[in-house]
Amino acid sequence: MTSSIEPQKKEMPQGIVAALFTAPALLVICLTVLFPFGYAFYLSLHRYKLKLADRPFVGFGNYSKVLTDEDFWASFLTTVTFAAGSVVLIVTVAFFVALLLDQDFPGRGILRALLLVPWAIPAVVNGFLWKWLLNPSYGLINAMFSSVGIIDNYQSWMTNMPGAFIWTVIAYSWIHMPLAALLLLSGLQTVPKSLHEAAIVDAASPWQRLSNITLPMLRPTLTVVLIFETIFALKVFDIIFVLTAGGPGNATNVLGWEIYINTFRKLDFGTGSTIAMLLGLLTLAIAVVFYALLDRGESQ
Repeated sequence: MTSSIEPQKKEMPQGIVAALFTAPALLVICLTVLFPFGYAFYLSLHRYKLKLADRPFVGFGNYSKVLTDEDFWASFLTTVTFAAGSVVLIVTVAFFVALLLDQDFPGRGILRALLLVPWAIPAVVNGFLWKWLLNPSYGLINAMFSSVGIIDNYQSWMTNMPGAFIWTVIAYSWIHMPLAALLLLSGLQTVPKSLHEAAIVDAASPWQRLSNITLPMLRPTLTVVLIFETIFALKVFDIIFVLTAGGPGNATNVLGWEIYINTFRKLDFGTGSTIAMLLGLLTLAIAVVFYALLDRGESQ
């Protein structure tokens, strides 16, 4: 009587399996993130102008030149002001919209679906839409304000300050508010209803329920929304490109527009890449601060 012993199959180590499955994603990240970042950093270390044949290595000379340029700091201040105004407007409106959509009322599902409409509009199309709304000759904003007596004559909103800046913030916030509202709404739906019911039994006012229950439990979601919206606002370009082109004067000349001007109009890739690196550092620093605040809030 003979017995046959089947050879055992050797299993591939888990580390190799994990590497094989993550290799495509890592390849995409390298091609779309790491390589462009590395090449932009390389350009920022050179005097790289397409008009000149010589492109010498200058080290951090471009950074020194940019950081001592008054135009850069003016654009920096405009960018920070734009981001602060936009984020405050987006988060405030989105929070109250999320509170409304978290209530039970007829037609809530339709309103939630309609909330996605501004978000689904491409950013460039949104810019042209607001350009039409603000047109000084036939714009709907002028017609509406004139009909209710707010203005006597049609205004050229985008040729003066602070009108151009304010309307640019509003136009930008309109398209970004839905995402923030949906994220906050998802956070609100994780708050146990029993806590609010117990607070109502204890005769807590709506403000007390909001400040002592809703906001503390919504803190992680709110921090994520702040991080995303701040990053998006700091790197704004499309709405500026379509609506104001950095004007009037330099009133809406943000860092994103400054990068475009230096890179594609002046053909100075070295300076454009340097400003892009500095904008990236600014964005990273703000994200780290928000994460630190989130960790501190969760540990308390």
